[in-house]
Amino acid sequence: MILELYVDSETITVEVDNDILNGARSVFDKMDADMDNGMQMHRVWVDHLNAEQRCQLAADKILTAIESENDNMMKMMSAYILHKVPGIKGMRIAHGDMCESELVF
Repeated sequence: MILELYVDSETITVEVDNDILNGARSVFDKMDADMDNGMQMHRVWVDHLNAEQRCQLAADKILTAIESENDNMMKMMSAYILHKVPGIKGMRIAHGDMCESELVF
């Protein structure tokens, strides 16, 4: 599967193998369990995160992974987004306020 990441004027194409998607389900379940307790989203605490907000948090981790050149983290968070929102084509990732990141269909 492919996820397009739109960061500023750059487009990054991340290819995620089905093996990663299927093999990482326990990691995704752990991420969801952590998020079930609520999370800080920019300046606001959110008790009950929906799928879009969970993807915004993952996109924020992707931004950090891009900046630190951590390809494994970028691929894993991209896999999480593909897992969480079937049919998604990409993420438009905002700097500064993760709540402004957008799902692209």
